[in-house]
Amino acid sequence: MSLASFDRPMKPKGIQQGLPATMRAVRFDSAAGKLELAEIPVPKAHRDEVIVKVAACGICRSDLARIDGFVQPGMRVYTPGHEAAGVVAAVGDDVRSWVPGDRVVVAAGRECHACPECKEGNGADNCSDLRLMAVHYDGAWAEYLVTSATALVAVPDAVPLEHAAVLSGAVSTPYGAIDTAGLRPAEAVGVWGSGGLGTHLVQLARICGASPIIALDSRPEARERALARGADVALDPANKRVASYIAEITRGRGLDVAFDFVGRESTFEQAQKVLGERGRLVLVKTAPEGSLVEQWLSDGEDGRTIIGHTGYRVRHLRDLVELAERGRLDVTASISAILPLARVADGLAKVRSYEGNPLRLLLRP
Repeated sequence: MSLASFDRPMKPKGIQQGLPATMRAVRFDSAAGKLELAEIPVPKAHRDEVIVKVAACGICRSDLARIDGFVQPGMRVYTPGHEAAGVVAAVGDDVRSWVPGDRVVVAAGRECHACPECKEGNGADNCSDLRLMAVHYDGAWAEYLVTSATALVAVPDAVPLEHAAVLSGAVSTPYGAIDTAGLRPAEAVGVWGSGGLGTHLVQLARICGASPIIALDSRPEARERALARGADVALDPANKRVASYIAEITRGRGLDVAFDFVGRESTFEQAQKVLGERGRLVLVKTAPEGSLVEQWLSDGEDGRTIIGHTGYRVRHLRDLVELAERGRLDVTASISAILPLARVADGLAKVRSYEGNPLRLLLRP
């Protein structure tokens, strides 16, 4: 399998002097179901690309879903991992925005170079067909990665690179969902699912001035964590009085915004029933199978809105780095453990079983 992301001319030899010829990387063969730590060539950079020496990369449940076969990988053999930060190691001939030694966090998507927006030079944030790390090209469970120069955000010295890695997925996706919802101060928010994404949405909603913030999760430890991160109330969604509790907490107006990180028909139904008159329901994962969504949309429920949200943009990542640098956003407690690449199987097992109720486990090459 080629490590190049696009079929374009390679840079002249010698541009990557000082880099090793090979590196350690976690490789997953989706056909064989085999995950291993291998020695492979260090990737080459095209003229508009940057090679980053990875300092840390998160283990996301979406990585696990592909490895466990619940989601079909985009490539047969590839390097997983899409929540990375590190240091620029080499740049292509046309790159002027970065130099070796720059500390950066890596966005999980890069421009496609083929859509109308890309052809007009509108940048990665306007690309209509983003190429995704560990889906369309190799990810970051490796010593080095290669990506577009436009997919990077500078990380100031005040922000540890491990914290920046947490921002690039576990925090940026819920932040993007808040942007999609158009959340305003003093709006009532409900968050279904208090895992890595939902917990950080609670934290971000608090920063944005949402009030009240109601977290819903079946696991007591997840509810306790949501309260610690800024939720005003934490409820078990299995409680038959959830709707009446939310009505009481919001003084009868219902939720202005509901964020569903679970994506089940039951959570969708529960969330839409407690929306206020012009409430917005944001489905951050794959929507339920369709029947309820289609029915509700066709019924035209008094200005209420269902919105689908996936991922984030580079500008969202830039905002989060700013908040972290200024001390508004602290993700120290989000790092449950940092493991070497050789222990990737242990990390996956912990995430799979929720051992220790982890928010983010990081791999350090």
